[in-house]
Amino acid sequence: MSVTTTGPDPEDLTARARIRDAAMRHFAEQGFERATIRGIAETAGVSSGLVRHHFGSKQALREACDAHLTKVIRRLNDEVRSGHALDKANPVATANTVMAPYQGYLARALAEGSAEAVFDQMVELTEEWLADADERRPDVPDVDRKARATVRTAMALAVVILHKHVSRGMGVDLFSPEGDLLLARTLIDVYSHPMLSTEDAAEARAALDRLRPEPSETGRA
Repeated sequence: MSVTTTGPDPEDLTARARIRDAAMRHFAEQGFERATIRGIAETAGVSSGLVRHHFGSKQALREACDAHLTKVIRRLNDEVRSGHALDKANPVATANTVMAPYQGYLARALAEGSAEAVFDQMVELTEEWLADADERRPDVPDVDRKARATVRTAMALAVVILHKHVSRGMGVDLFSPEGDLLLARTLIDVYSHPMLSTEDAAEARAALDRLRPEPSETGRA
């Protein structure tokens, strides 16, 4: 007696991807609370029952969207780090191009306080970049790497969340090819020319140290 096993039906896989992409569009345009399984199903060209068959619930569908996005970000990060990005001379523009279809979803999800898995993944990847950068630093970091990675990630994602304001300030649509290039050049300039010298930073840290309460004060009621 032989047992035959088969993998998932290709059409089911295609339907699953269509549902996920439709969900990201609805979550971006309407927000998670207002988006409906029925509306997502209509956009994907499937039945509501098939959406529930693949994902079970709207919350599980959002988690699947986040999981897909974390994979995209990890793959893009690995390509840039290995030098296999589509545009080796301009990895920032490459990243913006790849991420363009997900910008609306990511901005809305972050503004709503979700997409935890995406944010945490980006912090982890930023830590990897900082680990390399720390080896070349002339001074010892004053703050642990995860704290620095978290703040850097938040600063980077603020551009996505505030893209309409950033576009207005820059005078070009941030998600257009011209916006990609201008943002890339701007980021290169920002990161290559810090506002504080190591001496200025040392003075600022010393000033913060003077603001710390004395040990005896912290123990008072």
